[in-house]
Formats: sequence, C-alpha cells, structure tokens
Amino acid sequence: MTLRVGIVGATGYTALEVARLLLAHPEAELVAATSRAEDGKSIAEIHPSLAGRCDVPIETLDPAALAKKCDVVMSCLPHGASAETCKQLIEHGVRVVDFSADFRLSSQATYEKWYGVQHPWPERIGKTVYGLPEFFADQIRDADLVANPGCYPTSAILPLSPLIAKQMIEANDIIVDSKSGVSGAGRSAKIGTLYCEVNESIAAYGVGSHRHQPEMADLVHRIGGQEISLVFTPHLTPMDRGILSTIYVRPRGGTAKQVMECWREQYADCPFVTPVDHLPATKHVAGTNHVQMTARDAGDRIVLVCAIDNLTKGASGAAIQNMNVMFGLPQTTGL
Repeated sequence: MTLRVGIVGATGYTALEVARLLLAHPEAELVAATSRAEDGKSIAEIHPSLAGRCDVPIETLDPAALAKKCDVVMSCLPHGASAETCKQLIEHGVRVVDFSADFRLSSQATYEKWYGVQHPWPERIGKTVYGLPEFFADQIRDADLVANPGCYPTSAILPLSPLIAKQMIEANDIIVDSKSGVSGAGRSAKIGTLYCEVNESIAAYGVGSHRHQPEMADLVHRIGGQEISLVFTPHLTPMDRGILSTIYVRPRGGTAKQVMECWREQYADCPFVTPVDHLPATKHVAGTNHVQMTARDAGDRIVLVCAIDNLTKGASGAAIQNMNVMFGLPQTTGL
C-alpha cells in the first residue's frame, strides 16, 4: 500500500524538499497540501521546479478532511501555530511529523522562555519522541507525533552525544561554531537575507540567544545522560544550503583517533552517519540525507567537524526517514 502524505504549510523550502523527495519515494506519494495564503493554486505554481512533476492542489487547512486523505502529515508551520494544528490532526486519527520546535524540548518553561509564546499543547511537552532515528527509532515506530529535529542541533547532537555518554569529553566546556546556507532562514522576504546583504559576506547572528542552543543541550543531556554547558554561535554564509559545524571540546585524556573509534562503534548500523578521515564540506553532503563527521587533535582540545544539508538531514530528509520508521520501512527508502 502506498503511504499517503500531506503537507501543512506548503509554501516554504522544507515543504518543497519534502515534495521533491516524495517524487522519488517508491512507497509514498504526496496527496494533499495546504496553505492559508495560496489556496486554489497547485504546488507547482508555488514551487516552479515541480512543474510537470507534481500538480497537487493547495487547499485551505481542514484537519478533519486532511486526516481522511492521509496516513501521515508533515507540519511545516512555524512554532506556536504548528502545535495547535498537530493536536487537531492527531485528534482526527492521522500521524504527524512536526517540523517546528513545539515538541522538541523536555521543559515547557524552557520552551516558553526561548520562544516567547505560551505553549498551546503543554501536555505533550517532554512526552513527544524526538525524531532522530539514530537514537530513538524504537520510540518513533509507534509514535503518533514526532518532533523533527532542528538543523543546527542535528549537526551538534550527532557528534557530541556518544562522547558525553562515554565521558570522553568535558561536559561544561563545549563551543559549537556553525555556518549555514541562507535557505535556513526560510523563504519569507527579510532584509538580512536579501542577495545584496548576503552575497560576498559572512555574518554571525543570534549570538548567545539562538533558540537551537537549548535544544542541543537538552538532547545531548537526554542521550548522553549528563548535563552539558555549551556556547553556540551560528553564522550566515552566501550559499543556498548546507551546515558546517566546527565543535571545540576538551578531552578527558583521549585523542581524536579514539573519538573516531567511538563514532564508528556508535553509528555502525546507522546508514546516514559516516565518520570520515577527510575534512567534511557542505558540498560533500548537498542534497542528501547523509552526515559526515571527523575529529582532529588541536593542542589541549579536540576539534569535531560535522557537515549536513540543512534542508535534507536538517529538515525534510529527516522527516522522510522518520516516516519510514513510523511505517516499518527501511530508513533509507526514498533517500
């Protein structure tokens, strides 16, 4: 049976990436898409790269009607708005992968502090499985709601968690320095992401205040079993897509070689995570769901380098991977 997939909030880059990936998925098909602003158009009109390949009409969201059409819905709405929609969809019996941050964190207080809104479904905070199959596949299989990971957090959680779990690095001295392509800022027009602002430039933003920092700390703690303290600084770079995170850690007597051994053991059965001997670059993983990581000794620190595609493993590819797990398919199906 072909899985029937719907998208809520179909105008953004993550929705486009979901649609693109579903075109190549042998067991799933995009059957419905919604948008408040683009009702009456087709998804190919909103995303011209889909012309001739996908003509799904854009409709106004009706949770009950959408649930009848779909086996799973990808909610690509922003935080706050997504939680209420997810609640309605689940009440109507459809499973949901949520792209927002609404269900990623363990604490309602932490969510409301960093996101500045009252959570519309607080009962699910801390009780929703985090969509990283590398660690939570057993819980994802039976979940009605999966919190799809943030892009920056994916590039930090995967390298750091096994090292914290095995107490190979100091937990209170971690620096995460990340560079992202402009698609990570979304498709809406903003002065800071205009071509003339971004081209031939690189800029830090959200210093000390980026909302992905508590997600990194929370999940590494959840997986590794130890609270951590980290400094996270994101940068905007003049490229379409990709994230490169350079992470500075202080070892507890180990070496980069031992870090690589730890990763190879941890991710031996994970098809998308590859420890590599070369220095990863965003081009190495562009358009794929793959993660490349390496480690280097650097004086009294070890430097971890992780490359992902922010739209694929950092968003829509992870959602397809989660969908595959939810419906008993191999994780790599369509990816």
